Amino acid sequence: MTEEILAHKNLVVRHSRLELMEHWAIAISGLILLITGIFELPVAKRYYIITLPGLGWSADFITSLYLHYAAALVFTLAGFFHLFYHGLAGEKGLLPQKGDFATSITVIKSFIGFGKEPPMHKYLPEQRLAYAGMAFIILMLILSGLVKTYKNIYAPDMSHAILLWATWIHNIFFVLFFLAFLAHMAAIALKPNRPMVRCIFTGKVCLDYARHRHSLWLEEIERAQAVSAAVSDEITPSAKTDPEEVGKSIPLPETQQTENGDTQALESAGQDGDNPPQTGG
Repeated sequence: MTEEILAHKNLVVRHSRLELMEHWAIAISGLILLITGIFELPVAKRYYIITLPGLGWSADFITSLYLHYAAALVFTLAGFFHLFYHGLAGEKGLLPQKGDFATSITVIKSFIGFGKEPPMHKYLPEQRLAYAGMAFIILMLILSGLVKTYKNIYAPDMSHAILLWATWIHNIFFVLFFLAFLAHMAAIALKPNRPMVRCIFTGKVCLDYARHRHSLWLEEIERAQAVSAAVSDEITPSAKTDPEEVGKSIPLPETQQTENGDTQALESAGQDGDNPPQTGG
């Protein structure tokens, strides 16, 4: 995960492009699952949804079912990618911590003018609690959905009791997922959280906002960048070059030009000494 302070742009990189793709894959496929799940019930024709432009297919159970399966595939793969990608990277910032519930109450009270919000890390305590709740809801939806899909494709004679339990679990957590989605949208609409809307689309937040509300997280980034800069300085040679020495070239042996244009070094004085000088007789 890339976290970086872009002081010249007054921004902080909060999420990478890959994380944005992961988020939107879960969000869009989850929304399609909600819509097609409702359309599998006999409501589209009863409430004239089929009369809306582009939704004439909504009363067709098979079409809704196939779209539900396609969205469920994307939803499940994105969920497992999230689990393994962030798990292998050792990221634990979204996991609930001791005292999150009490701190969440303090934060919520600060929204209505009672008290002051304490300095925060990257994620707010209510975000961590909501993450745990949503993760459990998604897990139950995937498991119960897999049972129902297995029955529809491979085991039409599955035990009625197992199918009934899977159906009830799927329906209950479907409602909980819908309520959690509404709560997520409502949280973004709150004034203190509105600066995070930019992050949903760009992965970046305003530096002033981060310094005001996520000061502990910003301090972590600054320390990490300082350590990285120090390591880079140690690796890079720091020897200063004398400007007067820059233009000097390495001395080369004396050469002489031959008739064919080739250059060859002159013989050394030692070679000349091998031939004694001739004397007059």
